[in-house]
Amino acid sequence: MVKAFKISVAGAAMAALSLTAPAQAGNGSAVGAGLAGFGIGAILGGALAPREVYVVPPPPPPPPVYYGPVAYGPPPWTPGWYDYCARRYPGFNPQTGYFVGPDGAPYFCR
Repeated sequence: MVKAFKISVAGAAMAALSLTAPAQAGNGSAVGAGLAGFGIGAILGGALAPREVYVVPPPPPPPPVYYGPVAYGPPPWTPGWYDYCARRYPGFNPQTGYFVGPDGAPYFCR
């Protein structure tokens, strides 16, 4: 619908310009004829241009990165680990490496 309208407007403009007096050099008519030709070309080019737009999907996100568990104390079963856990957790059992938490569940000392 819009394309047909643009073509009909361009045709009407070309017909109107063809009925005018011919351009004569030296009095500025050549500039007007050039601008009219540019306008008609822009209208026809816009009406005849394809309307399809192809959009490329974005690339997939990078895979997630996983890190190991965080340990704040010394490595387990070392003398420094025994001292750290015994000072930090009063219910620490050095034979099992577990302590009893405030909720009554056993937790491994890390």
